[in-house]
Amino acid sequence: MATESSEQSSPNGQRMEDGGMRTFGQRVDHINDTAQQAWTRTRDAFSDIKETLDVDGRVKRHPYGTVAAALGIGYVLGGGLFSRLTGRILGTGLRLGIRLAALPFIKEELLTLISVAADSTDESGSKSRKSRQGNTNKGRER
Repeated sequence: MATESSEQSSPNGQRMEDGGMRTFGQRVDHINDTAQQAWTRTRDAFSDIKETLDVDGRVKRHPYGTVAAALGIGYVLGGGLFSRLTGRILGTGLRLGIRLAALPFIKEELLTLISVAADSTDESGSKSRKSRQGNTNKGRER
């Protein structure tokens, strides 16, 4: 007659460390203990992060900024970054940004063109004045 030993397995394959079978209650207790440990570790980690970042102090010093940051983070994490609205805003903003960034270069080029045009006008104007003055002087000498 074969003796039943720890060789038998439960329907879900759960075995105790000593080789015996776990009962349903023992498995529930084990899961509960594991969940409690995970919750404790998570809570401790969150407390450490909270202390490191000084979240409470930041909220007290800058309440509106904190709300704005939370809204922005929620928008990005919620998938709003790839929405049509964001595309339109960024498209318009990007075009405006490029225009504003290009404005100093355009201004410089326009000022250069104006100064070159003004110099050429002065030179041609002075030449035409000289030629007119020469013509009037020739007319007087005759």
